[in-house]
Amino acid sequence: MTSHVRHITIDCADPYALGTFWSRVLGAPLASDDFPGDPEALLETPGAAILFVRNDDPKAVKNRVHLDIQPQDRTRDEEVERLLALGATLVGDHRRPDGRGWATLTDLEGNEFCVECSAAERAALTGSRLPVTADDVTTAVRLAVDALAGATEGWDAPAGTLEWTCWETVEHLSDDLFAYAVQLGPRTPPLDGEVPYRWAPERQGGPYNAVFADRAAGPAGLLATLEASGALLASMARTTPPEVRSYHGFGISDPEGFAAMGVVETLVHTHDVAEGLGLDWAPPAALCDRALARLFPDAPAGGDRWTVLLWATGRAELPDHPRRTKWRWDGRPPADQTASSAG
Repeated sequence: MTSHVRHITIDCADPYALGTFWSRVLGAPLASDDFPGDPEALLETPGAAILFVRNDDPKAVKNRVHLDIQPQDRTRDEEVERLLALGATLVGDHRRPDGRGWATLTDLEGNEFCVECSAAERAALTGSRLPVTADDVTTAVRLAVDALAGATEGWDAPAGTLEWTCWETVEHLSDDLFAYAVQLGPRTPPLDGEVPYRWAPERQGGPYNAVFADRAAGPAGLLATLEASGALLASMARTTPPEVRSYHGFGISDPEGFAAMGVVETLVHTHDVAEGLGLDWAPPAALCDRALARLFPDAPAGGDRWTVLLWATGRAELPDHPRRTKWRWDGRPPADQTASSAG
């Protein structure tokens, strides 16, 4: 066994004040039992938490260790401006005219940290594909739950063009997310088949699931199972080493591939259910684009990305392209994708 980093510890004069600043930087909460004047403050960030500990010795030289942060939903320059407004100070500008580089700032007590380009900026600079992430799974599932949460009736109606009801389709989606998560679970994930849970339908013609929701819990309970299964997949996608491979019927895949499958299943099955319930549903174009680039590399590059994803999964017409009556994605890692994704 080896060790792992539990905390990144920062000595400071005022742990609560500095922790509050970093809470705003990272969008993460301070521990609920931290208060002004406390000798410590804990910031619960993914991976290793940041622990601020009171130390009355003044900072004298440049830190030998510092944090590099990457904005998630804005550009590097927009993030620099946001952090300056929070009280940070710009002490070194290493940004280049071509868009590369970074900015060095200090926090409220003079600790240096750097702001790098966002993942989207890096992809644009290098001409590379922006990957599908665990956060994308979380985003897709939460958007779906929020979109469906207002429906109290109609759950036994057909889900769009599917033969399943809206209730069954959400159960199927929850089961998909669960199934993708557990494929990454064993110490040696299977390469020749699925992890052997028992899948069976509740009625003839219904989906084959291992996961079912308690009807007595109502729609809120159904959506809770969906969110829980999404959290399982997001956790496995985030923590499984990228070199791990596991079986899927559409190609042996990696953690990013299973995350992308979960995103596509969530987006298109929410479309099916929303049609059945009479709700509007239009997920973010950027999320659709990342999923398309990973699983449908032969899909048209232009046009509305949501419409293209619906076309790729046989649910919509696309000008100048025949409608798909059969389809499959390519779940293999990009280096292995040599065959067409067309059905």
